[in-house]
Amino acid sequence: MKIESPLHAEHQLDQLAGQFEHWRQTRTHPSERFPQALWDQAVALAATLPPTRVAKQLRLRLIDLKKQMATAHASPPAVPARPLDFVEVPSAPACPPPTGATQIELSRADGTRLCMHTPLAPLSLACGSTVASPRSHSQL
Repeated sequence: MKIESPLHAEHQLDQLAGQFEHWRQTRTHPSERFPQALWDQAVALAATLPPTRVAKQLRLRLIDLKKQMATAHASPPAVPARPLDFVEVPSAPACPPPTGATQIELSRADGTRLCMHTPLAPLSLACGSTVASPRSHSQL
């Protein structure tokens, strides 16, 4: 049941009251319970309008409406479980082999040096540091 505004809810409450009254007049046994569909509509309206107003208009006991509201909140509608599907993740496209090698050499004033060699193409260094050309030296 879709409720868009309080005025719309009032209109639906009037219609639902008519449905409850029709059910009361056409039921086969006096002790027969209200259909769950009617309860569900009443609970939906009680989420928008005051439950006391809904219970009074539908001629229900407030405690019964509150029990239905608690049941509706405790057990949300069961959604059938979907079977797990297989999802294929394609591998990354093969890249052509790198055309050159990268060599990075760092040296400190005390003579300590760090040399890194990789068969991969030149790397992009971030964070504002300058990138030295291959086989060049920079000082830390």
